[in-house]
Formats: sequence, C-alpha cells, structure tokens
Amino acid sequence: MLQIRYVWELPVRITHWVNALCVLVLSVTGYYIGNPFYTAGSSAEYIMGWNRFIHFLFGYILLVSMMARAYWFLVGNQHSSWRMFFPWATSEGRKNALTFFRYYTFTGPKLPYEVGHNPLACMAYASVFTLFAVQIVSGFTLYGQFQPDSFWFAIFGWLPPLIDLQTLRLAHHVVMWLLIGFFINHLYSAWLMDVKEMNGVMSSIFSGYKFVEKDDL
Repeated sequence: MLQIRYVWELPVRITHWVNALCVLVLSVTGYYIGNPFYTAGSSAEYIMGWNRFIHFLFGYILLVSMMARAYWFLVGNQHSSWRMFFPWATSEGRKNALTFFRYYTFTGPKLPYEVGHNPLACMAYASVFTLFAVQIVSGFTLYGQFQPDSFWFAIFGWLPPLIDLQTLRLAHHVVMWLLIGFFINHLYSAWLMDVKEMNGVMSSIFSGYKFVEKDDL
C-alpha cells in the first residue's frame, strides 16, 4: 500500500535548484574567465567584464543559498538535518552505504530503501557542500585581491600568504570540474533510483512528496 510522505521541505528544494543554477552559470563564466572562447562583435571589448560581473553575482547567490541551507540543517525535518551527513558514524550506516555502493557499481543485487537520502548519497552530498565551501573561500579570496581595502580582503587576506594565488586558482578550477562530474552522476543516480524504486524521486524535488510503501516506513 502506497503512502505519500512529505520529504523535501520548501527551503531544501529552493536551495537545491539555486545551487544547481549557480554551478551551471559559475562553471561557464569561470571557464571563460580562465580561457576566453567567444567574442560578441562590437561589444567584445567588455565581454570579459560582463562574464566577471555575472560570475561574482552568482558567487554571492551561492553564498546566500549555502547560508540558508546551513540554517535549515539545524531547523529542518529529519531528512534535511545535519545528522544525516554522518552515516559513517555508525556500523549500520557504514553497512548500508557499502550496500548502496555495490548496487550503484553493479557488484551487488540488493537494493535497500531509504525514505530520504541513502547513506552513500549523504556522504556524497557532504563532500559537495565541502567543495562549495572551498569554492566560496577561494573565489572570494581571489576577488578580494583586486581591492585591498574591501570586506573580502579583510576576511580572507590572511590566506594568500599561506597558499599562493596561483595554487588557489588551480584549486578553484579543479573543484569546478569535480562539481561538474558530480552533477552528471547526480542526474544518473536520481534517474536510476526513480526507475528502480518507482516512488517519484525525480518529481519529489519539485513537489517535496515521495510515494512510499507502508512496509518501508
């Protein structure tokens, strides 16, 4: 017997899509800043300026989204709580994570069930939020170098003496590709689970609701 369960609350869904849009826009504009690959006719002389402006704008949007999500880690339901990101802290969590890993890699036939994120996904999302933090810190550190009297220089000005700017740029660039790789895998995994579990995984990130067998609750 199927039951409808409200899983993803509105702030979770909003920040999910805001983060996805930010990854897309920041990746395109960031790649252009590092390697200009198009021009724009008579306005070409300022195309880099527009790309930088859009890049910085969406950097701020990502920062606000991450702050909102961090707040919801504390006040949200059990499926959005910070506690879900530490499945490795228990033997059962580690066991379930391994079972899901074997299923995803076609080395195990068993498909466990979780109403919210499964343990392996939780570990992946914890890594993604860490990568977001690296991008925010490295990005605004580089941004602050252009204005030594700016807020961001005051906050992160201590970092370049420890990590040279070229290394920060390289880390910023490498993490971009890691996030793109996650984005591709995330689409595949969500589609796979939607087909296998038939519980509305894909639609749930729009509506917040999943269809759950009563015995699985």
